[in-house]
Amino acid sequence: MYDTRITKLADILVNYSLKIKKGERALINASSELAKPLVLEVYKKVLQAGGYPAVNIAFEEMTNIFYKMATKEQLLDFPKIKFFEAKNVDCVINIRASVNKKALSNIDPKAISMRSKVLMPIQEEIVNRKRWVICNFPTNALAQETDMSLEEYEDFLYGATNINWGKVEKEEMNLKRILDKGNIIRIVGKDTDLALSIKGRKAIPCCGERNMPDGEVFLSPIEDTAEGQIYYDLPAIYQGKEVLGICLKFKKGKVIEAKAEKNQGFLISMLDTDKGARYLGEVGIGTNYGIKHFSKDILFDEKIGGTVHLAVGRSYESAGGKNKSAIHWDMIKDLRNGGAIYVDGKEIQKNGRFVI
Repeated sequence: MYDTRITKLADILVNYSLKIKKGERALINASSELAKPLVLEVYKKVLQAGGYPAVNIAFEEMTNIFYKMATKEQLLDFPKIKFFEAKNVDCVINIRASVNKKALSNIDPKAISMRSKVLMPIQEEIVNRKRWVICNFPTNALAQETDMSLEEYEDFLYGATNINWGKVEKEEMNLKRILDKGNIIRIVGKDTDLALSIKGRKAIPCCGERNMPDGEVFLSPIEDTAEGQIYYDLPAIYQGKEVLGICLKFKKGKVIEAKAEKNQGFLISMLDTDKGARYLGEVGIGTNYGIKHFSKDILFDEKIGGTVHLAVGRSYESAGGKNKSAIHWDMIKDLRNGGAIYVDGKEIQKNGRFVI
């Protein structure tokens, strides 16, 4: 039996998130063939909107094959066709439908880092210059990662995506007003006391226009101002690698010390990708209290109400950020048990709940 929630999600992606207009070119990327039901519905919605859809469907195994077999010359080869594609579309819909979340676990992180640098111009073209949205399509691999059945995961996903995003936007504007007027954010929690300047930077409320699900207010901090320490009690996952117990110490904005209880070598390798990888590109406050279950998926987890996430690496030009890097790695701090957020000395959140 066909799940009508797929059609509703496609409608949200095309007509709310991207607001595709007649004559616009929309690129639909799918990470595997399992995304076919949503790809087809999005394809229909783009056509109905008067747009011109183009589709890329990958086989997830190809990435693993590439990293195992590619020579250094192939790793360093710049994909000109992909760059042309990125420059000549108006918007991009990325649909993730994982077959195996651990597919890259045994790949050399240096190879991943090398390839990330090569692809950076394409990422910047899309992230900073195009309208884009990313979402998941339910698969057994995603469900297993969250310790759910496929049916439970479907309910989890659609319950977080198929909602009234206009209402969410109104609720986030109050937090934006406070952050826009603020100078210093201070984050306090277990093994954590970190301060950074946001003076002059404007907060961006996220209500379904880029991430689906959504539910955060973020900004790019002043690049050389982070001072103190933060301990991430939730797993940080990047390029298929799970890193546990990360502790970062900052001085003048830069990570000067990095430790992890698991996969510390990978953490250090990513932080050494380039000069910008040791500086913060984003600080975001989760506002979606409907997402209560940690899923090991940053698309959901960074939105959890009562958490804050900070990304090392590339910042967003739209948020006034100036940090350049081939990586953008969000790491989540849970503040629901003894944590707090202060803006200019005034507490705005305590134990994960807003007090504003």
